Amino acid sequence: MTGDIRIGISGWRYAGWRGVFYPPKLVQRRELAFAAERFRSIEINGTHYSLQRPNHFLQWAAETPDDFVFSIKGSRFITHMKKLRDVEDALANFFAQGMLALGRKLGPILWQFPPQLPFDRDRFDSFFRILPRTLGQAAKLACFHGPRLQGRAVTQAPRGTAKMPLRHCIEIRHESFAVPEFVDLLRRHNIGLVVADTVEWPLLMDVTSDFVYCRLHGSEQLYASGYEEKAIAQWADRVVRWATGQESHNGRFACAEQAPKRPQRDVYVYFDNDMKVRAPFDALALQERVNQLLPKCLHRDNDQQHAA
Repeated sequence: MTGDIRIGISGWRYAGWRGVFYPPKLVQRRELAFAAERFRSIEINGTHYSLQRPNHFLQWAAETPDDFVFSIKGSRFITHMKKLRDVEDALANFFAQGMLALGRKLGPILWQFPPQLPFDRDRFDSFFRILPRTLGQAAKLACFHGPRLQGRAVTQAPRGTAKMPLRHCIEIRHESFAVPEFVDLLRRHNIGLVVADTVEWPLLMDVTSDFVYCRLHGSEQLYASGYEEKAIAQWADRVVRWATGQESHNGRFACAEQAPKRPQRDVYVYFDNDMKVRAPFDALALQERVNQLLPKCLHRDNDQQHAA
């Protein structure tokens, strides 16, 4: 009746969280396990800034439950420095760094773009065409990694995962993307448009793929302001609507045409307002509110089906 809903945090290793979210005497190496007991997914940010090592991914996988999922933030070398031009080699390195070792714990890949990068249809269309769409395709691409990864690359997907879909989503930070042409392009390639709640960048509610990816940065003070009860209730309503195949009934849309109908969609939500230790507590509050809404929603859907 509903898609898979995963609400979590963006990163987990913050000094300010110790003694506030994390218990005072919790050792640092136990922080991921502690967070993973409370959330079903975490967004990894370190991959945005530098290539990680395979042993990191193996360790993260070992410290989390079987049903846990990591979303991975794409390399800024590809998005901010290369700006999507001539990125085949960089993509091979990115996928060879070890993320394939996560196997079924590998969630969507988040590609975030700088505020200075405007929408260019041909540039993004070309990029979307070379993105791997399964773990097997990612493994084949990883085989073309450069010499810097020699001896430390992972170029095989775990047994039984080669056909597992690999999802991608785009976080935009330039007003030129708020046009129907961009939404149409995402839908054609089944790429998610990140619903990003920020202070200064476009907040669009267009559904463009078979999943919805949401990042809550703090709408009043970037990375710092929290979400009070009214805001949590509004986002919970959106999450439930997305998970049941609907669209948000409020907010800004770049395209008047709605996405193709689906009975359900998977939803990923990450809180990135970490500066004042709001992220983990806001994520817990949203989880609780969504759990309260879901039984009512499912009961209403069942009533409608029986009436039909």
